[in-house]
Amino acid sequence: MKEFLEQELMAILQSKQYSTIDDLAKSLFVSPSTVRRKLDALQKKGLVTRTHGGVKLNDENNFSPSFTFRIHQNSFEKKKIALAAIKLIRNGDLIFLDGTTSAFFIAEYLSEFENIRVVTNGIDTLSLLSKHNISAYSTGGCVQEENRSVLVGRYAEDMVNNFHADVVFFSAQSISPDGEIYDCFEEENFIRKAMIKNATKKVFLCDSTKFGKNSLFHLCSAKEIDYIITNSPLPASALPPTTKQIITE
Repeated sequence: MKEFLEQELMAILQSKQYSTIDDLAKSLFVSPSTVRRKLDALQKKGLVTRTHGGVKLNDENNFSPSFTFRIHQNSFEKKKIALAAIKLIRNGDLIFLDGTTSAFFIAEYLSEFENIRVVTNGIDTLSLLSKHNISAYSTGGCVQEENRSVLVGRYAEDMVNNFHADVVFFSAQSISPDGEIYDCFEEENFIRKAMIKNATKKVFLCDSTKFGKNSLFHLCSAKEIDYIITNSPLPASALPPTTKQIITE
């Protein structure tokens, strides 16, 4: 209930940028005091700023929201997608995880497996894997200027090319109506492309907010992917017959 309420608060603020406490309470069918407690918690995380009688979203003009901010975007759906994704993992696997929040949620559950090794360019993901005592390799590279939660660059690509993974889990900003996958960060796509090329099983993590959209840089086609895990069925035009769709419950 706590996570769901925070998610709903963030969803409302994403659409409105600002709201009063009373309006939030009415929209969520809870008391104003409950809203204030949740907003206090979100403010401590740096996601919102409380004002007199209301609250505003901190990332309202930011093209690249912080990793902490994105962790709270559709977090409930991303966790369900992660729980479906780990069913594709076997003990002893070598796994590629990109630097997205969707892959980060998968890292939270990897302690359930034995002899797992992970290669990732996600800085926060590396930290989480370390806390769970999971064997992890950093791609190295440069901290990306626009998205400071990931490592990018030629060194990172070369590091990925030194491995062959049993499975890669990755996400991106959008999937178009004809099944083409895009992201707004070109340098991150270079790392993802290397991971996809060097993995046996290719798994795209995609919540329904990414459907039917385009972004700046093309990553790959859904035809190149073995599995797409999502919380809602993809449009038929976006799903190739060779790609398996897993829909979370």
